Amino acid sequence: MTKATIKQWQKGELYETLCLLLIGAGIWFVGIALGSFDVLHEVVQTYRLGEFMILGACMGVAICGASIRKSIIMRRLMLERDAAAAQAEAIARHDGLTGLANRRRFLEEVERVRLLAGPELSAVLLIDLDRFKPVNDLYGHAAGNAVLCAVADRLNALLPPGGVAARLGGDEFALLVPLSHGTEGLSRLAQSVIASIAAPIHWSQNELKVGATVGVAAVTRDYVDADAILHAADLAMYQGKKEGRGTYRFFRSAMDEELRARARLEAELRTAIECGAIEPFYQPVVALPGKAIVGVEVLARWRHPERGLIPPTEFIPVAEETGMISELSYSLIRRACLDARDWPAHLVLAVNIAPHQFQDVWLAERILAILTETGFPPGRLEVEITESALIQDLEATRATLTSLQRLGVRIALDDFGTGYSSLYHLRELKFDKLKIDRSYVDAITMSDERAKLVDAIIKLGSSLGLATTAEGIETDASVDWLSDQGCDYGQGYLFGRAMPKSEMDVILAEIGAEAPLRDGPVREIDIARLDLADSSIALARAS
Repeated sequence: MTKATIKQWQKGELYETLCLLLIGAGIWFVGIALGSFDVLHEVVQTYRLGEFMILGACMGVAICGASIRKSIIMRRLMLERDAAAAQAEAIARHDGLTGLANRRRFLEEVERVRLLAGPELSAVLLIDLDRFKPVNDLYGHAAGNAVLCAVADRLNALLPPGGVAARLGGDEFALLVPLSHGTEGLSRLAQSVIASIAAPIHWSQNELKVGATVGVAAVTRDYVDADAILHAADLAMYQGKKEGRGTYRFFRSAMDEELRARARLEAELRTAIECGAIEPFYQPVVALPGKAIVGVEVLARWRHPERGLIPPTEFIPVAEETGMISELSYSLIRRACLDARDWPAHLVLAVNIAPHQFQDVWLAERILAILTETGFPPGRLEVEITESALIQDLEATRATLTSLQRLGVRIALDDFGTGYSSLYHLRELKFDKLKIDRSYVDAITMSDERAKLVDAIIKLGSSLGLATTAEGIETDASVDWLSDQGCDYGQGYLFGRAMPKSEMDVILAEIGAEAPLRDGPVREIDIARLDLADSSIALARAS
């Protein structure tokens, strides 16, 4: 027998029983030797049962002891098993970090309340934290965990009797509360939750600040199950996120249809990007006051098979929120470069880049790859950046813009006057052009205040050596005023709406190869040399 087999046998019940029987036999030998069984021996002899009857009795006592010991062990094992099962059940139904109920237990409670729903209704409050990701990114996961625990404590403090607080996962929490004070009571509770979570959380000598958006749904038998109720609260919460965060919304049946429509739009948009159904349209940019075309701005249009031509205001925000904007943007730039490659050499192609794309350290390399692939000169490309991109990560934006300018690409600050740019940004980032937002241009002939603002922007651009373009020009009176103030370029319905390539080709064929004044000399760049130089930039970034 191996050692392992011997050890296993030694732990078995048979082994224990034999040991106890030997102990019983030992007691019998000791009793005989000491004369302890003399009285019993006389009784046994009277009944002629023999001395082995005494031996059997001793072994019986030993077996009885073995049974009692086994019962005690079994009882202890059963208690340990029950305790372990209770602990496992508690772990399975509670969040390990905060101690709140987890999603499983919360859904069970909601389902129980749903089935018992009567005159006294209950409600679910779904709570999603705002600005939680920056806390994790800036201070680390320990700070994030501290925030989650603090939120859990605050929710427990606000929880009414008979309620259940849960952490559903990540930074999402929920409350199941009795609807004892009607809608007004729920509104007060939701407001209290938002205010409580918004209070600063002190951690490691730092003040951590997050917010909360709350969605509310009543628990009734109208829902199929608890998941449907939670989904309704989630829809209400999502509506609150769309409308500005830090607020609460009650579920309305129309929200479900809105979400379904949004899901359909996202799926159709993804397909449209993949199959090229979103195409570039071109709006002329003219020199002032002569109105000669000096360039075009690329604007996206979606040819939907059922809805026809969809404007960018309906799908660009969706593309930005879902992360599809980069793929869409590069596709439009590539097609626009191919379209404009054979147009007159003086025409500048202006393209819009989404704010978060400037955080991509490879943006310049991706644009260079498109220029190389299409054979479009970098000096004819103008990248437009909105003011909102400047506040996300100034250093990353600066590095990207510098890389683009080294390629010979021009940089324009779009919609100037509507965002957060400052003189510091204008000085540090070295833009080539300012584009004055249409909201200022529309009213220059009707509002002295707006006219003064536009005049100030034009003079600011001139003092900094920046060309200026006025957007949204619709009248000759606006052209005359802007020209008198020194505005360099204009864009708007007066000179042409956004149009497909075929229509732009006709207009350019009519004006011929006329080359009007331009906003500064064209920086001619050798594509082959750029490729090598930019490879060194890419290697430096990678290292």
